[in-house]
Amino acid sequence: MFILVNLKTYPCDPVAVAEAVRDVNESTDARVAVAPQAAHLERVAETGAETWAQHVDPIDYGSNTGHTLAETVAEAGADGTLINHSEQRLKLADVDGAVQAAERANLETVVCANNPAQIGAAAALGPDAVAVEPPELIGTGTPVSQADPDIVEGAVEAAQAVDADVSVLCGAGISTGEDAVAAGELGAEGVLLASGVAKADDPTAALEDLVEPL
Repeated sequence: MFILVNLKTYPCDPVAVAEAVRDVNESTDARVAVAPQAAHLERVAETGAETWAQHVDPIDYGSNTGHTLAETVAEAGADGTLINHSEQRLKLADVDGAVQAAERANLETVVCANNPAQIGAAAALGPDAVAVEPPELIGTGTPVSQADPDIVEGAVEAAQAVDADVSVLCGAGISTGEDAVAAGELGAEGVLLASGVAKADDPTAALEDLVEPL
């Protein structure tokens, strides 16, 4: 089970969360990673935690002021990147370009999408994984595996129909180990979450609770 913690722009200590991710990752069979803001990537990577970018742009070296270059993200220590999160949506052609840019920089990729139809389209672009996240459930504490399990099962089926090598993650409302187990039972190979850890008073305890039943 892959657990990717997105810190978004929450007012948390990214290094402290990263240290918790590193320590819990070493004590479980699950794979645990963290996605900080771009400005924090290098500091977070220095903790030894598996580090992901929240976004890369479909660009190459050149005149791209204000954009995020995949190679720079990799040089800062990132192992992978999210693409097309519901809070940073891209047109399909730009999703394709961002996936290619990430691959050029040897970054692992997770492309986010809202529903099974979009998951199928995303899987066709050849990312390492896709994540289904109905935007209305993000941050609610109600996991999609509970609110609408058909979406998760449909996403798994859609991805497998296009490319059996593309893993499916489940996001939106994930906060407990039971949520992660339920996602796995529906066919997901990982979970994408944010506030359940980033807003926790004790990120280590939150992560330990998350991985305990896995």
